[in-house]
Order: sequence, then C-alpha cells, then structure tokens
Amino acid sequence: MDETVAEYIRRTVLKIPRDEIKVMLQKWGFLSEAQLQTLNFHQIKDNISQEVVQLCEENSADIKQAAALDIIYNHIYQNKRMWSVYQMRKSGEELEYFDITDFKKKFKRRLRSALKNVTITFKEYEDNAIWIRVAWGTPYKKPNQYKPSYVVYHSQTPYVFISASVLKSNLPLLCQALIVASNYHDIREMELRSHSLNSLKDIVFKRYSQNFQTYSPKPLQGRNVEPENADIRIVQENRNEKERIHRLNQEVFGSGPQPKLEFAQYKLETMFKSDPKMDVLDKKEPFRCLVKFSSPHLLESLKSLAPAGMADAPLSPLLTCIPHKARNYFKIREKKGLFPESFVSP
Repeated sequence: MDETVAEYIRRTVLKIPRDEIKVMLQKWGFLSEAQLQTLNFHQIKDNISQEVVQLCEENSADIKQAAALDIIYNHIYQNKRMWSVYQMRKSGEELEYFDITDFKKKFKRRLRSALKNVTITFKEYEDNAIWIRVAWGTPYKKPNQYKPSYVVYHSQTPYVFISASVLKSNLPLLCQALIVASNYHDIREMELRSHSLNSLKDIVFKRYSQNFQTYSPKPLQGRNVEPENADIRIVQENRNEKERIHRLNQEVFGSGPQPKLEFAQYKLETMFKSDPKMDVLDKKEPFRCLVKFSSPHLLESLKSLAPAGMADAPLSPLLTCIPHKARNYFKIREKKGLFPESFVSP
C-alpha cells in the first residue's frame, strides 16, 4: 500500500469520534468482520488508527478505498462543510431516463479530458443522492486528497449541492462535467449557502413551507408585570400589538423551526423615482445594487426582527421572499418598482 494512502486513512480515522470508529468502519465494508474483531477500540485513537492501517495494508488498499471512507465520514458529518446550491437547466421540459452508470462514465470522461491528475469517487445513497468526491491535482502534481470537492446530486432534479475546495479555479471544470453527465445545458449558482445541507434541501425541494393556514393565534402573556397605575388602554394596546406581530410572523414563517440558511444574495433593480421638477436624472436609468445576507441562522434572525422591535410587522417581502423565491427558480417579478426583478448570479 502506498505511504500517502496509508497516511490518509490514518488521518481519516483520527477525525472520527472513538465511539463511532467501529460503526463507520463497518459501513465502509473494506475490512472483514474478522479483521474488525481484532481491533481494540478502547485504546487511544492514534493506536487504533495504526492498527486500521496495518489491516488495510493486508488488503492492499488503494486511494479509491481511502476516498470511500472519506465520503462516509463527510456524509455523516456533512455540517462540517460549507455547501452552495446550484441549479441546472435544460433547453426543453422533456424528462429522460436516468442511468447512473452512464452518468458516472460521462462525468469521469469529461473531467479527465480536461485534467489527467484527478481522483473521482462515487457513492450512492437510498434517497437517490449521488455523492461525488473529487480530489484535484495539476498537470505535474498528484491529486491533493486533503482538499477535495464534494458534490451531492439528486438524480432527475435540477439541483446540485457543492462543497468546493480552496481551488476555485477548478469549479468551472466541475460544473461542466455535471451538466454533460446529467444532460443539462446550463448551470448557475443560486447564491444560497449553509453548513446545513439538509436545510438547503428542504428549501429547494419544497419540504419547507413558510405558511401554515391552520394557525389560530392565541393571546400572548406579557413578559413583564404591568404597573398598577398603568393606563388599561395602553396595556391592552401593547398586548394587541404583540399578538398582531406574533400572528403576522406565523403567517410568514410558519410555526415550525426554520431551515438553517447562512448566506443569501441577489441583485436588486428598481427605478429611481423623483419629482420631475427637480430634474435629478436626465435619463431614466434603473438603480442597481447587490444585496447580501449572512448570519449563523439567517431565517431565524429575520423571524426575530419584528418581535424584538427592530423592524415593523409584517416584514418587507424583500426579506421574507428569500427561501420562497429560492425554491421557485429564483425568479420574482417587479412590483411597483419596489421588488427585485430576478435573482441572478453575479
């Protein structure tokens, strides 16, 4: 077994929590049950990793087996990576039969025609998700296994989730291989990013709904006890306002937890309106700007603005449309010159 492969397997095992090493090795399936029985999982992880490497040497492990173990680790700990959503488009609406073997063959052929030194590994999961791991090299260097790109593609959908390596120059090659292998003709970033891959899937696959029509508001209890001499009308007005804000928040965001979105971006285009007598603009040019949102939990942050008194209720559609428009191909019509005309990649 190559020394670089042995070291990569050792480091991968070291990343796994000790209590989960045995289960993950069983999912890997490269070592036999008899070999796993010889391992002492109660010792320090460094010793466990050395023993695993010795067993892998007996089985003549290569980089493909090592990459397969890395995929299993990243599938379980997918929140350790930052994921971006990409949307592919066809020239027509026709649906084609998806052949996983043909997909893999086209993907490999396209990528290796542009770059010879590359390691490509696939793994299929039960939810029709194809996990692809790509380790990049250069014309003169072997692939760097410690900085791979990860792709999660759900067959027969236009959505791809990519966790790119630091080598951003390779991203166009990756995207080109995806559209060729999946028979699409175009791909673009949707400008949604998060460490939570499942939350991004909830948004684009419409598994998350902002509106719950069955909701019936309940009176809210005030956090602070009102002073005895407070005007009863002011107290009631404050309670009514809290109930109104809570009701509007429920109508917009729903009653369940929000998908964990950490980044959203779109371009805003609107017309500048002014008094004609002021003659501010000689030409009626649209006003354009790039709007970016980022937060450890973006949707929950937006949801908390009105109850915290930091924004009026209901929130502007410019804020509440982020997850809704993301799952509708990022297209939104301009309305009275106030809303973004379309969501596009810069």
